[in-house]
Amino acid sequence: MLNISNNTVHCEEDIRNLQAPLRNKLAHWHISARNLFLVLLAIFFIFLFLPWTQNIQATGKVTTLRPEHRPQTIHATIAGRVEKWHVMEGQKVHAGDTIVFLSEVKTDYFDPEIVQRVGNQVQAKESAIVSYDGKVGALESQIAAMERELVNKTQQIENKVRQAELKIESDRAGVEQANVDIQIARRQFDGIRNLYDKGLKSLTELEEKKAKLQESDAKLVGAQNKLASSQNDLDIYKTEWQLVRNEYANKIAKTQSDKFSTLSEKYDAQGSVNKLRIERENYSRRSSFYHILAPQNGYVVQAITPGIGEIIKEGDPVVSILPADYELAVEMYIRPMDLPLISVGRQVRFMFDGWPAFFFSGWPGISLGTFAGRVVAIDRNISTNGKFRLLVAPDPTDQPWPEALQVGGGARGIALLKNVPLWYELWRILNGFPPDLYQDGSSDTKPGNSLTPKAPIKKAK
Repeated sequence: MLNISNNTVHCEEDIRNLQAPLRNKLAHWHISARNLFLVLLAIFFIFLFLPWTQNIQATGKVTTLRPEHRPQTIHATIAGRVEKWHVMEGQKVHAGDTIVFLSEVKTDYFDPEIVQRVGNQVQAKESAIVSYDGKVGALESQIAAMERELVNKTQQIENKVRQAELKIESDRAGVEQANVDIQIARRQFDGIRNLYDKGLKSLTELEEKKAKLQESDAKLVGAQNKLASSQNDLDIYKTEWQLVRNEYANKIAKTQSDKFSTLSEKYDAQGSVNKLRIERENYSRRSSFYHILAPQNGYVVQAITPGIGEIIKEGDPVVSILPADYELAVEMYIRPMDLPLISVGRQVRFMFDGWPAFFFSGWPGISLGTFAGRVVAIDRNISTNGKFRLLVAPDPTDQPWPEALQVGGGARGIALLKNVPLWYELWRILNGFPPDLYQDGSSDTKPGNSLTPKAPIKKAK
């Protein structure tokens, strides 16, 4: 063994004769296990380089694509008392069908003919407005007549004033003439008196001149009195002119005040008419709210206030309905760290509750029983559960969703992301890294865009 001696040692022959080495000899299946392990290891290494589709998984529920297609609750517009139900739970109703009839509970609306009575008040007020219009027209005619009368009176007095002014001029000329006559008479009297003193004229002639002087003096006084009287008449006419103007101004002002008072009453009546019209329309509308109608085609889900005679308040829920025609979608929530990886148009695969499915994470191509969808909306605000809500509609290019799928059912969504090697995905998971941000060229990443299918996804029968 150590080549120390040239003698040959027959070890194999010695071992064959021993029992212990024979018992500890390796069996042939150990060699097969080793080979199998090597093959599996080779297969594992090959698998490490296979493509793997990254994805984000989240749970959700089935809803409708449009808000008006979701289950809704019908509320009472007015307070009332439940008198009669016209439908049963589960019954299909059409838009405009009466669901329940309410009776009035407020004392202000107990009169069954309140709409007609308010209408009569409106007609009475409208007749009063017509009367006010007639009164305003009469007052305007009266004002116009007084203005014309004022013009005539003013012209008449102005004519008197002009006559008085002319008379004053004539009387002033008479006074001037009387002054001249008295001056002539005085000179003649003075001359006769001088001659009389000298004995050249008789006493008779002197007395004649004296009488003529006195006559001229009397004429002067009369002319002056006449002039004063004419001036007094002129002052009277001017005063009368001012009095007439003031009198008619007061009459016109009073008539205009009556006119404006009438207009104020007219406008007040118009305001009352408008108010009564509003009340009449409100009463008419309120009477239409006694019958609660179906807003759209749907099915009665639950009667929230079922009892006959129950009192409901304004805004209380009465019945809930499910629209008959709707387009399905899935509402799912994702973590904030996954939000940057999702964009509008991203494809999502779903497994619905009640439908058998097999989904192999990483290789969606070999999955069975899943349905495709596209992201149509992403909430901008975080939800109360600390996640962001996505709205996913059916993919129009893939197979349609099940016909029996109902609103409210559960769903599990898998958003497909980037294809990476399997070894990279294992390395990412071991290190706790998020999936890679990947923008698919076929998806529209602009916020607000929608991939709503052209045709309705599902219509309930």
